[in-house]
Amino acid sequence: MDMDVPGDKRLAAAVVMHEGRVLLVRRSETERFLPRVWGVPCGKLEPGESPQDGVLRELKEETGLLGEVVRKVGESSFVSEYRGHEVKNWQDNFLVKPLSRHITLPEPDQAYAWLSPAELSSVDIDEYNLDIVRQALQRP
Repeated sequence: MDMDVPGDKRLAAAVVMHEGRVLLVRRSETERFLPRVWGVPCGKLEPGESPQDGVLRELKEETGLLGEVVRKVGESSFVSEYRGHEVKNWQDNFLVKPLSRHITLPEPDQAYAWLSPAELSSVDIDEYNLDIVRQALQRP
């Protein structure tokens, strides 16, 4: 096997909810993966990092928010391509309560919105991210 080809990737996504509204972030136009698409904060886990720790780290890196994991709401997976090889991506999805309120986005062309479930279709959210939000909206 080619040493440059990664194995399966682990990710974690945060569905941040406050007062019945979900935080969505628009990706930068410079992103290689889904530029300008709205979604939940998500990212790759570091080696040895737990999904709960990783989702809170990604939330802080992507929005500046501190958070607390309320519960795991589900899992998602997708296949991506890396240098001509398929990579399976496994993702744990969490409902997160924000512990801070000031949002700082890394890129100037990004935006964020707190949307009610009925308002989710008012932005360009893809079906994958919409499914993650739906997982969190379902009662345990």
